Formats: sequence, structure tokens, C-alpha cells
Amino acid sequence: MGVGMFVQVINGKVTDAGAARAMGERWISELGADASGWLGSTAGVTADGEFVVLARFVSAEEAQRNSERPEQGAWWAEMEKLFVGEPSFGDYDDVILVRGGGSDEAGFVQVMVGRTADPDRERQLTQDFADVGAGFRPDILGGVVGIQDDGSFVQAFYFISEQGAREGEKLEPPAEFRDAFEEESQLTTEIRFLDLTEPWLYTAR
Repeated sequence: MGVGMFVQVINGKVTDAGAARAMGERWISELGADASGWLGSTAGVTADGEFVVLARFVSAEEAQRNSERPEQGAWWAEMEKLFVGEPSFGDYDDVILVRGGGSDEAGFVQVMVGRTADPDRERQLTQDFADVGAGFRPDILGGVVGIQDDGSFVQAFYFISEQGAREGEKLEPPAEFRDAFEEESQLTTEIRFLDLTEPWLYTAR
């Protein structure tokens, strides 16, 4: 059902959004070119200081290979100092892409982390949405969704602007999707919205 992509998510409060971005830029310039299997990253800090990054890799094995590099360990030792408390980590394979996945053209990215009561059904509903044409919610440039077998999930949707996203949210879904959206809502047992109004978007060259 998914595309075989692996996504690693790191999330937590940071003391300094500017310092976090500088560390991200440093990773791209110093480590990104040699990161085995790295496809790209979406990151940012919310208005209330919560940092999140979704790093996309070809596979879990390639991501692990990257994590084992000494220079990665040295970089993380510096990055870790910026967090208030312990950051959380999530690994997602067999990722579902909506409209081709993320877009570096996005001016706004909404990341949702949470849990579903039925991961298999959640995957099916997500795939059904991914198969819908751009006629519904044309404000969505693309999306990346990962769902673990224990029900935890991450979703990132990419928009041209926050205003466009907010207007799109008000649209009534087509009748054939109304039940699916309602079912997905009922399956969701917890969810947090991480709005990135200044997303940091990187794609491997």
C-alpha cells in the first residue's frame, strides 16, 4: 500500500528556534550530502516552541547507517542541548504519499502526531484519500503519512499558504468521503497539531 519510504520523526520543545534552524542548516551543509539514502527533510518550530522534523530515507537500514556515523553523533550531541527535556522519536516505514508527497514549494505545513485505534483501517482510509484527485482540496500540495502497527501515526500536509489551508478546512467533503472522514475521526484516540508557518524544506540533490 505504501511506497517503501522510511520516515524518522523527532519532536520536542526547544529553547531557541533560531539556534535549532541553524543546526538544521548545518546538518544539510555538512552532513546531508553524504547521508546514505537520505531523500529530504521537513522541519520547523511551532509558535509555542515545539520543534519537529520528518527526515525521509530510502529505507530503515539507510537511516540506521546514517545514525551510526560519528559525525551524526557529534551533530546530535549539539542539537540535543537545545531541547527542553527529552525529545520523542518515531520511526515509520511503508509510508503513504498524498499527491506525490511533500513539496518544497509549501509556505505552510501542518504536522499531526497521534494515535488511531485501528492502524490497518487507518492505512486503508489514508490510501483512499491519497487516491482522490486534486479536485477536492486543491489547496493541498501533497502529504506524507506514516502509521505504525501500534496505532501511532504522523501526518504532514503541505500547503501554498496557511490562509489557503484554513479556507480549505471549511470545505464540505464530497458525499462519498463524508463517512470515511467521520470514521477516521472516530478511530483517532489522540492527536496534536504542529503548525509550521515557516517550514524548513530540504530535498537531497
